[in-house]
Order: sequence, then structure tokens, then C-alpha cells
Amino acid sequence: MDDYIRIKGAREHNLKDVSVDIPRGKLVVITGPSGSGKSSLAFDTLYAEGQRRYVESLSAYARQFLGVQKKPDVDDISGLSPAISIEQKGTGHNPRSIVGTVTEIYDYLRLLYGRVGVPYCPQCGKPVIRYSIDEILALIFQNDTDSRVEILAPLVRGKKGEFRNLFSQTREKGYTRVRVDGSVLWLEEDIELDKKKRHDIEVVVDRLKVTEDRRSRIAESVEASLKLSGGYVLIVPEGRKEYMLTENYACADCDVAMPEIEPRLFSFNSPFGACPDCAGLGSHEHFSEELAVDPDRSLAEGALLPWKTKPYFLSKIALFAKKYGWDLTPKYGDLPRAVRDFILHGNDDRVPMVFEEKGVERTYMGRYEGLLDWLETRWRDTESEAVQEELAVYRVEDVCKSCNGLRLRPEALHVKVGGYGIGELLVMPVDRLAGVVKSLELGGADTHIVEQVMLEINKRLDFLVDVGVGYLSLLRRADTLSGGESQRIRLATQIGSKLSGVLYVLDEPTIGLHSRDTERLVRTLDSIRGLGNTVVVVEHDRETMKAADALIEMGPAAGELGGEIVHCGSYAEVLESGGLTGPYLRGEATGIVRPGARTRRKPSGWLTVKGAEHHNLKGIDVKIPKGVFTCLSGVSGSGKSSFLYDVLYKGMRRQLDRDFRERPGKFKSIVGADAFDNIVLVDQSPIGRTPRSNPATYTGVFSLIREFFAGLPEANIRGYKPGRFSFNVKGGRCEACGGAGSVKVSMLFLPDIYVDCEVCGGSRYNRETLEVRFKGKSIADVLAMTVNEAVAFFADIPRIAGKLRLIQDAGLGYIRLGQSALTLSGGEAQRVKLSKELAKRFGGRTLYLLDEPTTGLFYTDVRKLLEIVHRIVDQGSTVVFIEHNLDVLLSADYIVDLGPEGGDGGGRVVAQGTPEKVAAQDGGYTARFLREYMDEIESNKSKGELRHAG
Repeated sequence: MDDYIRIKGAREHNLKDVSVDIPRGKLVVITGPSGSGKSSLAFDTLYAEGQRRYVESLSAYARQFLGVQKKPDVDDISGLSPAISIEQKGTGHNPRSIVGTVTEIYDYLRLLYGRVGVPYCPQCGKPVIRYSIDEILALIFQNDTDSRVEILAPLVRGKKGEFRNLFSQTREKGYTRVRVDGSVLWLEEDIELDKKKRHDIEVVVDRLKVTEDRRSRIAESVEASLKLSGGYVLIVPEGRKEYMLTENYACADCDVAMPEIEPRLFSFNSPFGACPDCAGLGSHEHFSEELAVDPDRSLAEGALLPWKTKPYFLSKIALFAKKYGWDLTPKYGDLPRAVRDFILHGNDDRVPMVFEEKGVERTYMGRYEGLLDWLETRWRDTESEAVQEELAVYRVEDVCKSCNGLRLRPEALHVKVGGYGIGELLVMPVDRLAGVVKSLELGGADTHIVEQVMLEINKRLDFLVDVGVGYLSLLRRADTLSGGESQRIRLATQIGSKLSGVLYVLDEPTIGLHSRDTERLVRTLDSIRGLGNTVVVVEHDRETMKAADALIEMGPAAGELGGEIVHCGSYAEVLESGGLTGPYLRGEATGIVRPGARTRRKPSGWLTVKGAEHHNLKGIDVKIPKGVFTCLSGVSGSGKSSFLYDVLYKGMRRQLDRDFRERPGKFKSIVGADAFDNIVLVDQSPIGRTPRSNPATYTGVFSLIREFFAGLPEANIRGYKPGRFSFNVKGGRCEACGGAGSVKVSMLFLPDIYVDCEVCGGSRYNRETLEVRFKGKSIADVLAMTVNEAVAFFADIPRIAGKLRLIQDAGLGYIRLGQSALTLSGGEAQRVKLSKELAKRFGGRTLYLLDEPTTGLFYTDVRKLLEIVHRIVDQGSTVVFIEHNLDVLLSADYIVDLGPEGGDGGGRVVAQGTPEKVAAQDGGYTARFLREYMDEIESNKSKGELRHAG
């Protein structure tokens, strides 16, 4: 087989007839500026064709279910292997999916506990052991040989009653004696018991001396006892403590039955194993007083938020208040608890109420059901998405109190292996769990039974640690993972599969990783390559590039100015090249803006968060300087997102906006929030969930463009309004395709084909709308422009050009105005959001919070982003980043470093101060990497080689 994957004439998206040879069985990194064509080459060409060929080799029947991809625009690709893509996408929104199930580790844990787990009584905590008759006999002979014993059958344990029928039935079966509350009585006597007291009753089955010649008699007596009592036998040795044995899975002392120990008992997706209270979800959703009520307002002022515009319910409450003599004028929070309980839950009392029917007033006896009960009823009965969205803001998710979030029934949680219940293992951070599992002590036979299972568990846990997610627990919900975490978990799962001869295509696997964890990830990529696979990685990280066997630099710029291969070769060859990547690898060019202590701003005050202890935060106090640019750093899982989003953002929003209903993480206080009028969170969630959403509609610039077109002379003559130029409403859009521009053609077992609409030719609009033109361009032509082209086109229209320049300044000049939001990466979506927020021009009393905004950015694009940030701060605003990028950390005025480790080992403030102060501190991973990078920069400066990319 050829040693290369040979691509000829790739033209997908902005690729310009690209031809390149990619070495097989190697680690290949594709790098270059954002929008230069990296993903178009790696995913839309290489992966798409590899996957398409593999699926097309299957039967027509199988292809119906696998979703064949369309053939990419490329002349030829030879030497291609079956391809697997691992992108920065979440693992879906299924609340039942956890890290343990995604990695299949939980399946092996269920097998482990189902085969060698030892059940313990949930009440007394003693081991629950099930004995066969042979094992019971062996214990009797082991403990009581040559001793006299009584063999009893327990019938009643701790129950009230007289039990006359029980005594009569027992006598009819041929037994003569019973033991009642420790005293042996003859059944022929008239036994009278106090029915108000609890009693223990056992049948005396046999009394004898334990000798070998009586083994068969003892066996018969034991068997009779088991049958009589439903599986129990009580052995009472003469002069020694009695003991209970059972053939059931049940506690002999507490009579608590246990289900059969098998793998399905540990499945929270099965009714057999799931917690009965939460159905295996580990949490309950319900409407909350905290979210639905403003305690600082009276009822008349709108304290009951869902009913602010529904006076009918307030009039109902007033009728009952009159009946009970309540005063409703105080603030809700000052009302007596009994009154608040009534407002929330109502009662069964009724009062006369009046309603009007056909102009006639009628009276009836009505009740009040309560605010929370009304919300629950409406939530349950509605089928309207709009109503559900309206009500969802008052719902909260709390941990299930029955299972404490562990999802399983109590009996499953009381089965142990090596002294650990399965719930204890699920909540451990993976890096700690890996050590615990290796140290589990199993019996000889048990070790043999689960040898392969333990091997698979250990292997998968080690892989998770190696890819940098050791701080996660197996119980962590998959829908709460970042794109980078999801990608690395899928990567670990792929390593566990040990496939060979496969093409892996990865999208920036170092996203969200601290410099400390990058080395581990590179080793993981090496191990995949070592299995005989080809690994192609789209990446900007310098350490990953250094580890590559080959580098491909795309460029020279973004969008229409990109799509070419600038350099291709080994790391050493690209290191000595020109362009953008060579100087970056040599340390001659960086993304740093305003480097050095002399350019650091001085804080104008402090925003102090006290006692933050959400998730793994250890009750920390954090000082955020006002009027400067701050970076929140730390290894993965150290608590950065918990602090920034759950504590700082939600806590500040609660103080600034009384109607903000999301519950913040736990903290004592936020001091200094009154210095801000606005708080803006810019995260990486999508800007739209349908193909119709695009950068122009999201940022609002399309509304300005539609207004502009509606004001053109031709539009005025025809009476067109701005709505005429929308592709989402009837009037101006093409009705043949509904304004989509394309029509889906189902091909059954071939991939669905999207063809341009025959009526509008893909323009989305009808012919009359397209006849309105500006500078010879229609509204459809404008949507097809890149942001850079549109800035030039509307240069004389300041309102439009100004908004477009903000998108351009965010490094997104290459995207098209009408580009579907679904095709934007997380980093691109975040920068579109940032440009929208900047257009609002809040002024200097604004706090901006951004979560890893350099995701997907080349160092030249990082500089553009930092220029925007510094411009915002110069206007008096405060900016806080979560960031690992060393260029960004050295461009900041202040750093707060959390750690020192991830998970349980994190959540503390390791260091805070200027970059120079943090770097000078002993200990802490961030300080070490900052020092090393600063030394490298100084070394290059001394050589006179440092030059910034302009």
C-alpha cells in the first residue's frame, strides 16, 4: 500500500484546488489562521471522503440507517483508510448519559458488582449472605459438633397480635413446641399473647446433639425449617449465642429482603435498578419559591412573578385573606410563614366567588390551589413550547434526596466490592478512582471471575487520565461537558477500542487544556499513532506541533484570501520557513498585546467575592480588579467555570436584575457590585439552532440592511417595507423553497441531496424582491458577501459599516453574512456574540465575562481579539477571561490562578496579581509555565529576533 494519502484538486469551501500528500501512520498537524481552510481540508474533504467510501462499501439496506455523506468537491483521494472524526461537540442533551456510560466504564462496573458484589443490609450494615443447605450444614458442624442445638423456624419477628390461627396451623402440621419471646411453650396449651405488644415466634423443629451419624436428620430439620419460615433457620447452641441463617438474599437479623445480585440491579436506566423516587435521573425538577417569588415586593407590587399580569389570582388570594383576617400589604418576605405557605400551595377551603356568564353574575364556592401547584398543573398539561419556555425560568433542579444523586435504588447502593459501594466509586474523580480500582482486594475465585472486567476498567480509567479529564467523575452528566471535554472523552474511548489502520481526524483536542495537561494529550496521540493509525489534527498549540511528524500550514489569510497550502513538511522544515507558523514556532512572533509591567493598568477598585463554595470551590475569597483586564487561569477542573458562571455571573445578575431567576452557586457575599450597571456573559453556545440563523440576523445588522433596502427609490415606488427583504416571512421570499434557498431530495439509501431551488436559484427571494438593487447588488448578493466585502460595500453607510467592522475586528472578516449559524465553530459563535455586545455600547460601568474566547484562534487572530479587549478596557469597562493561552495571560493586567489540581484537589486560590507577580511565586503550574515562556521571550529579545505579526 502507498505510504501516503494523496489528495488532488480539493475545492471544498474556500480550498483553491489543493493537492497534498499526507504520510500514513503518522501524526499530522494542520495549522493556520482562522478561516484559512483547515477544517475544510481535514473534515469536509479528508474525513468526509473516508467515511463516505466506508459506508458505501456496505449493503444498500445498511446504508439506509448510516446516513451517507455527500461526495466532497475533490478530484481524487488515494490511499484513504476508514475515517473516524472526533470534533468539539457535546455528547447530546440526554440527562441519562454520564461520563461512565459514554466511556463504557459503567457497563464494566455493573458487570463487576453484579458478579462479585457482596450485599450489605441497608438497616444494620451487616453483610447479607445467602446459604445453600449444604453450606448451612457445614457451618453447623463447624461451629457446634458434639454440642446440643435447637433448630428453630422463625415465623414472626417483632409484630403485634395474638396469632391464634398461626398456633393452630402449626399444631396441625405436627409440631408440638414454639418459642415465644425467648420462652419455649407447648402448642397443646392455650397460649395467650398481648395483642398490643410486639412478639417473636419460632417453631421448635428439632433438638439434638450434632454428630456425624445424625447429619441426614439435621439436614431434614434444616430443610423443614427453611420451608416453614420462607427461607430462614435459627440455630440455638446450648450455652452459646444463637445465629440466623437464610437461603434468601435477605438480612437474617432485620428481615430486609435484597433482590438478586445481577448487573441489571446497577442500571439506572432499568426499572429494576433505578431509584424509584427519581426514576434513575438523580435529580428532581420542580417549581421553586425562590425563583417564582420576589421577597422584596408586596403582592400588589408583583411579588408573584408568574402572575404579575394576572390580577384574577390576586383577587382570589384577597378573598381568602379577608376570611382569615390576613394583612397582605407587607413585602412577601415579611409575611408569616403560614400565609406564604397558603399562597404557594393553597388549601381545600372554599369561599364564595363570582363569575360572569353571558352578562349574568353567578356565585359559586371556589378554592385556591396555590401558585406552585398552579405552575405544576400548567406545566404538566401544556403542549405549547412557548408556554414551557415561559414557565421554565421558575423551575429548579435539585438532587434527589432518596439516592443523593446516585440514581440507583438503596439495595444497589449497599452492594460492595473491596469495601466500596458503586456509588462511592461513581463520585470519585477519575484520577483518584484509577488508584482505588487498582487496589481493590478481591478473593481468589472473584479475581479469576472478573479478571478481564478489571483489565478493561483500569485501561479506560488510565486513558481518561492521560487525555486530561482525570478531574471528572463518572457520574458527571454528559450534557454538562464542554466541547473540549467531550472530544477528549471520545478520544479516550477510541484508544480503548484499539483499532488499527484507521484515519483519525481531530479538531483542536487541546481546547480547555492547561499547558500542564498538553504533554499528556500528546502522549495519547502518540499511542493512537503507535497502533498503526494515521492521526490528522487541526491545531494551533505549539507543543502539539512540535510532536507532529508532519505540519501543513494553510493560508496565507482567511476566507477568500486563504485556502492554499503555504508550507508542508516536517516540524524542522516548517520551523525554518517564513510565513506565519515558522516565526511562531521559533518564538519570534507571539500573540501578546501590550507586553511588560510598564503597560499594566492599575485597578480603579475591587469586586470581591467572599466564601465561594460551589461545586469544588473551597469557600474562597477572590478579588477582581475593576477597570482592568483579568484572566482566570488554572488546570482543567480547578473551578474556573464554577466561579465565573455559577457564582460571579449569576450572583451579580441577581444583584443587578431583580427579575433574574437563575439560582447562583453558594457564596457569602459580593462586595463592589454597585460599581456596575451591566454584566455581559459571552460563552460558546450556538448563536442559533436552525439553518436560517446567521451572523447578520444574530448581530442585528441584517435589520439595518433590510431597512436600507426598503428606503431605496425602487423599493419606495413599489411600496416595499423592511419585511419584504426577510427570507423568513411571506412576501419577498421564494415560496417554492420557503426562503431556504435549497430543496432536500430524499435518495433513500443514498445521502439526501440538497439542490438549489429551481425557482429562485438559491437566492431565497422572489424575482420582484431581487429587482431592488444598490450599486448593482440585490439583497441576496449582500447575504453572499463576506464581512470584509460588506464593510467595503457599505463604507458610505456608517450605521451598517460600524456594526460590520465590529465583526471584522473580532477576526471574522472571512465569514459570509448569510452563512448558517450551524456551520460556525464554538469560538466563531462566541466572537459573533462579542461583536453584538460591543455594538450595544454600554459604557464604562460594564463587566464582560468570556469563557476561553481564543478557542480556535491562530496567534495572529489572538492579537486581533486582544486589541478589542484592550479597547473595551480603555473605555473604562472591566473584562474577565477564563483562559490558558500564555499569550493572553501575559497580555492581561491581572491573573487569578485557581487550583492547584483539578476536581477535589482544586477550588483554591493559588496565586493572584500581575503576570510578573504570579510568575515569581513558587508552586503552581501556571507560574511555572509563565516563567518558562517569559524566559523564552526575553531570550529571543536579546537575540533581536522578536517581531510581532502585524
